[in-house]
Parts: sequence; C-alpha cells; structure tokens
Amino acid sequence: MKNPSTLLKRIFKSGSLNFFRNKTVSFSSVAILTTTLLIIGIFFFFRGIFDYTIDQIKDKVDIKVYLKLDATDEQIVALKQKMMPLPEVKSVTLATAEEELSDFKEKHSNDAIIMQALEESNSNPFGAVLTIVAQDTAGYESIAQTLDSGSQFLGDSSSVIDRINYYELKSSIDKLNNIVNWVNTIGYWITLIFIVMSSLIIFNTIRLSIFIYKDEISVMRLVGASNTYIRGPFLVESTIYAVVSSILAMVLFFPITYYVAKKTSIFLNGLNIHKYYLDNFFSLFGLLLIVSLVLATLSSLLATRRYLKV
Repeated sequence: MKNPSTLLKRIFKSGSLNFFRNKTVSFSSVAILTTTLLIIGIFFFFRGIFDYTIDQIKDKVDIKVYLKLDATDEQIVALKQKMMPLPEVKSVTLATAEEELSDFKEKHSNDAIIMQALEESNSNPFGAVLTIVAQDTAGYESIAQTLDSGSQFLGDSSSVIDRINYYELKSSIDKLNNIVNWVNTIGYWITLIFIVMSSLIIFNTIRLSIFIYKDEISVMRLVGASNTYIRGPFLVESTIYAVVSSILAMVLFFPITYYVAKKTSIFLNGLNIHKYYLDNFFSLFGLLLIVSLVLATLSSLLATRRYLKV
C-alpha cells in the first residue's frame, strides 16, 4: 500500500503540472474566474455603500412625540422611562418646552412678525417633545402603536401625548423599508447568478482538461490507478484556479478602489471606498476565497464524476 503522504504529493504535483502545462486554458480560466470574483466584490462594495447610505438616512428618521402644554415633569419622565426599555427603541431624547421655544426663536430670528407675536403672547406655546429613534425602520410602526392613546402599556402616561408625527412620515418610512427589501432581493439574485456562472466556468474548464489529458487518463486506468489518484489532480487544478483568482482579484481592487475613492468621496458624504477596502480586506478576501474554493471543488467533483466516471 502506498504511503498516503507520497500519494498526496504526487496528486498535488500532477495537478500543478496540469495548471502550468496548458497555459492558455489556465490563463483563460483564471481571467474569467477573476472577472467573476471582481463582479462579486463590486457587489460587496456596492452593498457597503448602500448600507452606509441607509444608515445615514435612518439616523435622520425618527418619531417626535409632542406632549400637551400642561404635562408635568413627572409625567414626561414617566413616559420616557416607559419607552426606553422597548426592544424596538434605540434612543429616547427629551426637549423641554423652553428648549423648543428657544429653537423656534433661533430658526425665525429674522422674521419680525413672528418674533413680535411671541413677545406679545407672553407665554410659551410649545410643549415638551420626545424624539424616539428605532433600532430599525421596521420598528417604527410598533412604536407608533404603543404610543397610541389607547395603549394599555403606557396606561395613564398616554394622557400627556398631544400628537405624534409618525403618520405624517409613514409613507417615507414605508418607501425606505421597500428600498431596503428591494436591494436585498436584487442582491440575492445577483449573487445566485454569479455563483451559477462561476460553477459553469470551472465545470467547463475541468471538462476541457479531462479532454486534453484523456490519453494519459486511459494509461493510468490501464495500470490500475485508483479513482482518487485520477480525480485528485483535477481537484488540485481547480483549487489553484480559485486561490490564484482570489489573490488576483484582491490585488486589482487596490488601484480600482483608490481611483474610485478619489472620484466619489465627495458624493458619498465622507465614505472612502479605498479605506473601506482596506478595513474589510480580510473579510472580502475570505469571502472571495471561500466562494471560489467551494465552487471550484463542487464543479470539479461534478465534472470528474460525469466525464471520468469515477
């Protein structure tokens, strides 16, 4: 019985020779697979940009709870404390009636009529305001329902609520949720398409290699070579395709992201694509390597099973 380590060395050597012996096929396969990985990587960056943009938008979306003028400090604090522990709630901030009046005066400081009317009224027409930010945009509807005047959860605390602006913003929040869901769906389909493309590329490459070396394979069978020994070199060859293509794709992303960052940093509100690439280098490389290795292994196994009958 042959030494397993010796067998593995021979399989690896044979697979490596297959890769370097037919330079045209190997170059074409690596080029196509690298292009596919680049496209998958571009989607990775696009998703990062999208998530960053959505996070920026989410930070500007909130529910404002306008409280009645006669609400006491104790009632306001009690309402705030009841809302904060909710799992949908990220933060609750309080603006007092005095702060609301001050902000209003600052925004309309150049409007003499408004400023004069405020002075003549000699009273504060504003109540306190709670600003509630949700963990996710999908949670705003649940928060709004909790704030409804009939909510049993709030009890007497709901009596100090004058109105909330959720229903005024509902259409905008719904549109944002639809965009998130739409991009997620499109992303899954794009990923699936490129997975299929990569599988077909590797499958056909291994099939071509089997055709090129069919005479050698016939000789190996005649001398009693095992199925593992026949199939092994093609698995090694496909693995080399995957590793080389992943490394090459990562190398190409360096100048690509550097150039794109210089052109887009102003439009992306401070997001630097090149820095994003460097910060997520190992995550992206791991993603491309794992995807390419899994696809390469499965495609090679299918090709050898079908065309070698092993």
